[in-house]
Amino acid sequence: MTTTQIPRLSADDSIDDLAEALDRSGCLVVGGMAGAADLESVVAELAPHMDATPITTEDDPAAFYPGNTRRVTALVARSANVGSLVLDPTARALCDRLLGKNAQFGHQLHVTAALSVGPGARSQVLHREEDPFDYFPPPRPNLILATMWAVTDFRRENGATLLVPGSHRWPADREARPEEIVSAEMPAGSVLFWMGGTLHGAGENTSDEWRYGVILTYSLGWLRQEENQYLDVPARIANQLSPELKAMIGYDMRGALGFFDPRVENEPGPMNASRDPD
Repeated sequence: MTTTQIPRLSADDSIDDLAEALDRSGCLVVGGMAGAADLESVVAELAPHMDATPITTEDDPAAFYPGNTRRVTALVARSANVGSLVLDPTARALCDRLLGKNAQFGHQLHVTAALSVGPGARSQVLHREEDPFDYFPPPRPNLILATMWAVTDFRRENGATLLVPGSHRWPADREARPEEIVSAEMPAGSVLFWMGGTLHGAGENTSDEWRYGVILTYSLGWLRQEENQYLDVPARIANQLSPELKAMIGYDMRGALGFFDPRVENEPGPMNASRDPD
């Protein structure tokens, strides 16, 4: 069954209620997740990186990312306050509930990105977070849980995320009809959750303001992360993080997966090793 409504609950509601709504509809808006001071700190920490990101004003309709947008990744390395959002208890609890059946080795941080959608940006093509894992045909087992933290108000006019509730249960050949696509309007401080199989994309910005959000997605601990966290958060930075956050970005073993030799970091590489002359 398909619903055309996005469930809306509060951070004060029970995890049982949140998980049931998210599982049923494939998406969920939760209000009151972050305070203004926390969001302002994230914006301030990311401002130098966001300001340095060029804006492409000439849009290619075939491109995955629309023009008139800014996108910054590697957020854990660039913002201490983003690290707190990554470890949010509600997000972690929903990962446990929705990904737990397939998460033999728990869940991990998958992608981080700050997105600022500017006036004139077109709608993004609808897609699924799980599309890179095309080994599994849709509908796939639950592989990913995504979140969008609303730093500014999300409105239909300024490009609020578009979703297709219920599409996480659809087969690959089922296409969304226009009336099934819903705008995830929400005030700043809210979080939009959606399952990796739910069709979604950034909306068209017909306003004169920029819409700002932070995407944090989580995946099963045995999957390859879409964002290479080990390059975006190299060991010299990861070693300064809390043990919990360091583990979340993948700096721990998942069963037999991810073994390494810590001595390598202090050893010379092969290009610096002594060699016999030719």
